[in-house]
Amino acid sequence: MPVLFLIVLIDLIGFGIIIPLLPFYAEYYQASPETVGLMMATYSFTQFLAAPLWGRLSDRVGRRPVLLVSLAGAAASYVWLGFAESLWMLFAARAVGGAMAGNISAAFAYVADITTRENRARGMGMIGAAFGLGFIAGPAIGGILAGSDPINADFQSPAFAAAALSVVALIMGFFMLKESLSVEIRQRLAQNPQQRRLSMFRQALKRPNLGLLLSLTFMSTFVFAGLEATFAMWSTRQFGWGPEQNGYLFAFVGLLGALIQGGLIGRLVRRFGEAQLIIQGALALAIGIALIRFSSNIVMLVIAMSIAGYGFSVISPALNSLISLQAGDDEMGAIMGVTRSASTMARFTGPAWAGLLFGVLGRDWPYFGGALIMLIVLIVGAKTLKALKDSE
Repeated sequence: MPVLFLIVLIDLIGFGIIIPLLPFYAEYYQASPETVGLMMATYSFTQFLAAPLWGRLSDRVGRRPVLLVSLAGAAASYVWLGFAESLWMLFAARAVGGAMAGNISAAFAYVADITTRENRARGMGMIGAAFGLGFIAGPAIGGILAGSDPINADFQSPAFAAAALSVVALIMGFFMLKESLSVEIRQRLAQNPQQRRLSMFRQALKRPNLGLLLSLTFMSTFVFAGLEATFAMWSTRQFGWGPEQNGYLFAFVGLLGALIQGGLIGRLVRRFGEAQLIIQGALALAIGIALIRFSSNIVMLVIAMSIAGYGFSVISPALNSLISLQAGDDEMGAIMGVTRSASTMARFTGPAWAGLLFGVLGRDWPYFGGALIMLIVLIVGAKTLKALKDSE
């Protein structure tokens, strides 16, 4: 577990480095808000297409090979991003990066392999903490490397730094990471791979509790992804911020997420249970994202982002834990791949939707719409709690 944590952390620092950079990079090539949303969505769109295949492949050949290949692909995509000279090259580099992003679903499946059902939420929280820590150091580093000027930012240095970190994670994984999936399970899963690959997503949605949990995963990620995609454009227009200031704020949200998912999530689950945390997280995310619109100064903005960050930090591991408990040991990788597909579908539809609202209706509308969706999640979350209790 510690080795996997370090590998995911290093890789996600690299991923976080370019987060505050991308909207400015696209606008440098005269992209509209709608186009920025689509560019932010491209990575997740190709990841959505590839995630179930990566998850299923990890069931057949093991988690370790999938992690290594995807890390190598991520490094190559960052290098291409650094050499991009036009808007289409930005789209292409992000598309390649998304298609090779099999490392996260494999990492979640790896955690499920090595944890028991009793401590799985804590294990999922550790990977969530790697996300949080990655979004602490990554955006801060990326913002410093890119600079504070939204017009004349350095776009190459952050991309090359991200590529270097992916190579470091690849080397660590090659020499230090052991396979978590036994040969016996892999042989059993390989007996009928074609049927499983084609039917897993449909079968998952047909399971009453699992389908509901996947829907909640989609909606909560949809809202948060829209926030991530449009916030840099909003802060530039509201406060005149560049990549550096946005990087610091994203780093703060990442710190909050790391503290919650790495240290508090186990206690919160024991006290409230996963289903109650879903309701709690949905309410916090709705309040936080709505308050962004009314943030006329930095203090108000930090409070709003803290509330939203807390909401997403508790709802994500709670959903992942409940979903993993619906899966058998011989389908864990495939179910986590399907789960990753639901979240990545949200991560390409959310930014596209938010960018459209930003460009057509105005900069505040992605947050109005996001708050409304989270109220729906809150209502459906209550239904989830009842359904889970009835199934016990």
